[in-house]
Amino acid sequence: MAQQYTQIAVLSGKGGTGKTTVLASFAALARDKVLVDCDVDAANLYLLLHPEAERREDFWGAKIAVRAADKCRRCGECERRCRFGAITVDAIREANCEGCGLCVLACPNQALTLESIINGVFEVSGTDYGPMVHAKLKPAAENSGRLVSRVRQVAEDVALQQGKRLILIDGPPGIGCTVTATLVDVDVSVMVTEPSLSGMHDMERVVELAGHFNVPVAVVINKADINPENTGIIEAFCAERGIPVLAKLPFDDIVVQSNAQQVPLVEYTDRPVAAAVREAWSRLMDLVA
Repeated sequence: MAQQYTQIAVLSGKGGTGKTTVLASFAALARDKVLVDCDVDAANLYLLLHPEAERREDFWGAKIAVRAADKCRRCGECERRCRFGAITVDAIREANCEGCGLCVLACPNQALTLESIINGVFEVSGTDYGPMVHAKLKPAAENSGRLVSRVRQVAEDVALQQGKRLILIDGPPGIGCTVTATLVDVDVSVMVTEPSLSGMHDMERVVELAGHFNVPVAVVINKADINPENTGIIEAFCAERGIPVLAKLPFDDIVVQSNAQQVPLVEYTDRPVAAAVREAWSRLMDLVA
């Protein structure tokens, strides 16, 4: 069956560019959508959209070594082989265990096994803006990429079950495995950047990653007026590669105020920065169409 929805991921090369602020406003402007927070290492979209959980499930994402005390002869082979300092003859340090299984193979008494553990949770929630799927890893937990894939799978199921035509994804920053899991199979990625050297550099890396997956890219330049020269460089970069610039958002303290009040920017104010976000959304819809 053909896909019945469009998936849009909002990303950034680095944290703090305004990605979640933009996505929350898109959530307020969009219709007939499912909302997704794929930043499972530092989820914060819930602060602006106030979800109420309707379904909650544990995420079993990793395995760690478990010892059968009655079989252990304290020979120390496991401790000698482990390069992560995760196991001694007396204890297993779960936070250090990578689940590689070397200790299991090394134990001459078959006293060790690998067992799955709960890495985090994901929730399907209701908001004033539509259904939302979000998740949270436990501190220091691994397999965040797998959790992102699981969150997206659940969001797609919700979209099909409820007949939603749009999935809006708040992606993680950077270019790691969580970003890769967020980008795969999306229809458009929106890069939120800022005219700083780090913002420009990291935006280019995410654009390159999106290109690897053949995902079309559009750009929103946040705080565009704080460094017009660098903003011009970003625009030239985009023009050279045929990347549309959806909007240039001016710097405004009202953004901090709207976040502090936990209200999407476009519902908090009608100042130019909010008008620019509305413009970005309108152009994005034209691009998708």
